[in-house]
Amino acid sequence: MKIKSKIEGSEDWLFIEEIPETYVANTPLSEKNINIKMPSVNKLVNYQLSSGGLFLVHSTMQFNENVKVLSEVEGETITSQFIFYGANPAAGEKDAAKNSRRMGSRHNIRYIPSLKGKYPMVPGVEYKYFLLVLSKAYYFHLIDQHSLLHTDFVKEILKGKYTSFVAKDLSVTPEMRRVINDICECKRSGDLKRMHTESKILELLMLQLEQMQSGMEVERYQIKPDDLKKIEHAREVLDTGYRCPPTIIELSKITTLNEFKLKRAFKEYFGITIYGYVTRLRMEEAKRLILEEKMSIGQVATAVGFNHQSHLTDAFKRYFGILPSEVNVGVES
Repeated sequence: MKIKSKIEGSEDWLFIEEIPETYVANTPLSEKNINIKMPSVNKLVNYQLSSGGLFLVHSTMQFNENVKVLSEVEGETITSQFIFYGANPAAGEKDAAKNSRRMGSRHNIRYIPSLKGKYPMVPGVEYKYFLLVLSKAYYFHLIDQHSLLHTDFVKEILKGKYTSFVAKDLSVTPEMRRVINDICECKRSGDLKRMHTESKILELLMLQLEQMQSGMEVERYQIKPDDLKKIEHAREVLDTGYRCPPTIIELSKITTLNEFKLKRAFKEYFGITIYGYVTRLRMEEAKRLILEEKMSIGQVATAVGFNHQSHLTDAFKRYFGILPSEVNVGVES
């Protein structure tokens, strides 16, 4: 089976992938990054990962004008699709207000025997896609075909009929965002990354099925256009001051957002807590300093804002799954 997509009028493919119909255990991962530049595109970055019967795409898209994305599926696939969309923070207040109604997120699981479609993209909106494409064999490897979790869905699959697990897309929960972040930010490599990815995909499907079976829609927090720049400002403050970050109270005063709104809007918009964002900045810089600057662990701890080397070591192990002293070994493998 094959899945492919590109911007109408472009010669460059966003992705084009042949996916084995069978599930092949222990197939090595293949990864690639694609960055497409053209006049209509403000930003378009694709991360792709594939293994036996699995294809994963994580895309961020921003456009300068109205465009259409062409997508085509040849053969039977099960897709798990997550879409996040919001006003581009760089847009003017008028455009941000106009596009605020398009802010939000949604997800669904679908069986697609074959499909061709055109999907309009609006300028001034940032789209983030997380798409899992699974062969039937891979899907049934993860969730037994005879499981009561998806009886009606399987009936439609066996008929070869296009179907969605639920008629109306549901909003993405914070737990789902967490798992998606875990997949996209995994620093492991080789078999460890393959095992991590497969386990997280199963967890993500479990969270989807759990929400779909409950029939409960999650409460969606709408960020007001006036608050978007304040949230971006908060991120800028953390980007430059993560070594000695402000407290929530201090950041609240800097951004003129109350503490509750600041924490909730930050997590909704960026898909990560303020604490998690600071941790990510510190850990990525710590890794860079070890690899590129060849600093000692003690020097790195001081450079990224830890009072004691042991505190860095503990945080690094939790984040990357290895000790700072093992990072060169992990990269080489």
